[in-house]
Amino acid sequence: MATLSLDGVDVMGERLADEVLDVIQEKPNLSKISFVAHSVGGLVARYAIGKLYRPPKEEVKDDISGNGCKEEPRATIGGLEAINFITVATPHLGSRGNKQVPFLFGVTAFEKAASYVIHWIFRRTGRHLFLTDDDVEKPPLQPPLLKRMLEDYEECYFMSALHLFKRRVLYANVGYDHIVGWRTSSIRRESELPKWGESLNEKYPHIVYEEHCKACDSEQYETISTEDDGSSDKLVSWVAHPKSVTLEEELVRGLSRVSWEKVDVSFHNSRLRFAAHSVIQVKDEFMHTEGADVIQHLIDHFHT
Repeated sequence: MATLSLDGVDVMGERLADEVLDVIQEKPNLSKISFVAHSVGGLVARYAIGKLYRPPKEEVKDDISGNGCKEEPRATIGGLEAINFITVATPHLGSRGNKQVPFLFGVTAFEKAASYVIHWIFRRTGRHLFLTDDDVEKPPLQPPLLKRMLEDYEECYFMSALHLFKRRVLYANVGYDHIVGWRTSSIRRESELPKWGESLNEKYPHIVYEEHCKACDSEQYETISTEDDGSSDKLVSWVAHPKSVTLEEELVRGLSRVSWEKVDVSFHNSRLRFAAHSVIQVKDEFMHTEGADVIQHLIDHFHT
C-alpha cells in the first residue's frame, strides 16, 4: 500500500474518481461535493475532478415555480454541485525550478540532478512532479501531465471542472516547508510573492496574508502587453516570442484563468516550523494543535 502513491498523478486520480463515484452511489441523497487535499493530493484531486466532470445535459427542464422561466442545465462533478476546491501545500507548478523544492537549497546543480534521478525514488509520480514525463510516455509524445491538465484534454475536463467550483482556495507555507516551495503552492511568480508580517489575528495566528485573485485569460496578457507603461516587457516578449515562455510560466498563466483565494501561512515562530509541510494540515494532540488555527480558518470559510 505504501508504494501506491508512486504510481503517478493520473493513476491516483483515476482511483480517487472511482472511489468518489462509489461513495455517491452508496449515498444517493448527496447533492453537493467539495475537495480538500494536501500536498500531491491536490494534483490528484485536480485530475480526479477532470474525470468526474459531467457536461450539462442538452434538454432544458421546465421551471416548476410558475414564473415562466426555464431552468438551464448545469454541469456537475459526478452528478453533484461543486462547491469548494481547496488545496494545502500542493505543488501546482510542479517541483522543477529554482527553490520549488526548498531542501535542495536553491542550488542549480542539485535541482538539475534531482530532475534526472527523481524517478528512481518516486517513479512515475516523481516524473510528473518534475515535469519530465514528456519523453517517456508511449508515442505520440505528449506534453508533461501538469501541462495537459491546463486544458480539457481528451476525455478529461480538467479546466472545465476546476472552473465549476464556487470557490478555489490555496493554502501555502511562506517558509520552512522543505518539500513544496511557496511559489508552486500559491501559483505565483517570484515577483508576485507578497511581503508579509506577523499575524495580528489572535484567532488565526499563523495566517499572515490573504488575497483574492480574479481570473485572467490570455487575452488580458495581450492587452497588457500593448500598454507602454514600463512594466510590460515580459508580456511583450511573450507575445513576440512565445517559445521563450518557460513551462512554469505556462502553468501560472493556465491556472490563473480561474479565480483563486490565496491564504499564506507561516510557522516561523513555532518550535515545529521545520515540519511546516505536515503541520499546516494537522490538528491533534501530538502536534500540540500548532496547525489548529489553519484548519479552523479553512472550516470557518468553508461554503456549504
